Formats: sequence, C-alpha cells, structure tokens
Amino acid sequence: MAETNPFESLQEQLDDASEHLDVRDDVLERLKQPERVLEMTLSVEMDDGSVETFNAYRSQFNGDRGPYKGGIRYHPGVDRAEVKALSGWMVYKTAVVDIPYGGGKGGIELDPSDYSESELERITRSFAAEIRPLIGEDKDVPAPDVNTGQREMNWIKDTYETLENTTAPGVITGKALENGGSKGRVEATGRSTMFAAREVFDYLGKDLADATVAVQGYGNAGSVAANLIEDLGADVVAVSDSSGAIYDPEGFDTRHVKDFKRDTGSVAGYDGAAEEFGNDDLLTLDVDLLVPAALENAIDADLAEDVQADVVVEAANGPLTPDADDVLTEKNVHVVPDILANAGGVTVSYFEWVQNRQRFQWTEQRVNEELEAVITDAFDAMIDAYEDSDVPNLRTAAYVVAVRRVVDAYEGSGTWP
Repeated sequence: MAETNPFESLQEQLDDASEHLDVRDDVLERLKQPERVLEMTLSVEMDDGSVETFNAYRSQFNGDRGPYKGGIRYHPGVDRAEVKALSGWMVYKTAVVDIPYGGGKGGIELDPSDYSESELERITRSFAAEIRPLIGEDKDVPAPDVNTGQREMNWIKDTYETLENTTAPGVITGKALENGGSKGRVEATGRSTMFAAREVFDYLGKDLADATVAVQGYGNAGSVAANLIEDLGADVVAVSDSSGAIYDPEGFDTRHVKDFKRDTGSVAGYDGAAEEFGNDDLLTLDVDLLVPAALENAIDADLAEDVQADVVVEAANGPLTPDADDVLTEKNVHVVPDILANAGGVTVSYFEWVQNRQRFQWTEQRVNEELEAVITDAFDAMIDAYEDSDVPNLRTAAYVVAVRRVVDAYEGSGTWP
C-alpha cells in the first residue's frame, strides 16, 4: 500500500469543502496550515542508567473558536506530518459538533510496550515539562489518544501543577475520576460511533438491529462501539486487532471477545471464532456496516474497490485516504466521517473541562444524554448540508458545516496585525 501523507489528505478534504462554500482563497490557505508546531527531543534516563532520546511534537492548528484541544499519542509512527494532520482534523471535529475549542495534537515517537512503567512515567513527565509553556486551561488542553490513557494524563496534570505551583485540573482531560476525570469518558468515542451508526441507518431507512457488522481495531473505541452496536441488536460478525481478524457469521459476544483480548493480549485464538484471517480481509467482508477503528490510511483506493459494506462509520481518525473516499462515493457507500463519528471523545473531554472549571461532577447519565444530544444535532446539521449544498458525500457535508463555523469565528474576530 502506497503511503499517504495524512496532512495532504486533510488539505484535500478542505479543498473539497471549499468548492461548496464562499470562502476567500487567502482565508482557506490560513485554515490549511497550523499556527505553530513544537518539535522536541526528550532525553530520558532509562532503568539501567542509560539515556535515550525521543522525538516528540505538539501542534496547535487553529484557535479561532477556543483553546486548542487534542490528544497525545505514543506510537512508532508519530511524526510531524501526522501530528499536523491530526491537529487540523481536531479543529473541524470540534467545529462540526459545535463545542468551543480549536484543534491541537501531540505525540511521542515510541512503542510503549518497549518500556517499563517507571520509564514511561519519566518520558511522560519530560514531555509535560517541555509543553508546559504552551498548555493551560484556557490555552491548550491535551487528552489521551493512541496508547495513552488516564495514567499518562494524571502524570501530565501532576507535572504541570507541580511546576506551576497551582491546582488546575482542567489543564488536561481524560483523567481518572479521582483526579478530576469525567464519568463516561472512557466509553465516549465508541458511544458516539454507535450514535452515528444508529442515525445514519435511520436516515437511510435501514434497520441496524438486522445489520451485520465488522470492526477493524479492537482497542477502546472499537470494542466499546462493538458492544453498544450489539446492544442495539446488530450482529458483530468480525473484529480484528494488530494480530489479525476473527470471524463468525452468527455474530460474537463482543464483551466476551473483549475479555479474551484483555486476558491474552489479542483477539487471535479466540475459541468462539469460526475463521481467522488478515485485516484486509475483514475490511472487504460482505457486511452491512464497517467500523474502521485502528489507525489512519487503513483503506486506500485499491482496497476500497473491494469494500462490500453498505455503510462505513469511522471510529478511527483518517482511516480512508481521499482516493478511497472517491471510490466509495462512486460505489454509493455512505461514509460517516471521523470528525463526527468519533467526536464523542473530545465532546466528553469538553464536558470534563466544564466540570473541572465548575468544580462540580456530572452523573454518567447526564454525560451520556448530553453526548447523545450533541452527536445527533451534529448529524442533523451534516444531513442538512448534504441535502442543501449539492455535495458528493457526507464527509464533504460535515466539512462544509465545520469550515463555515471556523470561518465565521475568524471573520467575526478580525485579523491581528
């Protein structure tokens, strides 16, 4: 598979949306570039006393609608282009669900499985110390992403508060409940994926309760989405992780598969599977709904030709290349884009930030109800744009909504000399 630059994919998506908007070329160019990118080399002592260096990044893409917002990922594939693209996608993700944030993203180029917990803590605290001048409750609010979670967010919060000699729980979201986190945050991305799937099936006049579903990527987002979609009556017939894919035409007990993965480290070898095969085979199964929930560029144009799903709901960021999008549009496959489908994470992060500022914790029921309202309202706005703007697909419709909101905020504020 040819490597697709995710930052170029983002810019192409913005160009596609601009064709359906009255946006000046100079304003559009501004919206296609990050405002700043910090590149760091972290030098961290390992358990054996040696010192190892790590490439790390924080991109602040656009702050027209509020503080920069976006996750921090630990992965060998982290680089400048990826972080820039992800921070840009966050701008339009927060805009399409209409929460008052801009977009940011950060990451460290490493495989966390290669390091002990104490080494990861030192790496994380070193990173937090470097980004400390950039972040803050009203400036830039990081969150978890690939291979990070509550533990890392707690370390970053503690490092920031210690160095600033303050208490600022809203400096970061995705924390443990005891450290100021929000109920419902862990399930939020998978929950919004379920809401998006439910809404698009309803819009298309299809019954999700009768659907067959394949989920590529069985981490937090993919497994939670699978659980909740199964709860609506669908049959999740295939799931995968980096070890491969498992398949059963009768459908899995998705929670049992999740328990198996937790105990063994992978879905491979699950004794309830009728068949095992590779990830690409899962992506081309004849199912009603495909949920890509792994990393970006999972489906390129060649693979898209073989996709048989009627509907794709993107739980991952950027799982389709722009060329793949074109192929699926030609095949009349409806794709609910990542900037809406997986926006549950950033939406509940916003709820967490609000709770931190208020020093008042919401119930999980309130969190989930507020999330459902945000996602369904955003879906309706996307559909309005899809039907009114003569756009080719739902992704372009979502970007039309998002770009219009960012442009309105920018033009309303004017340009600082």
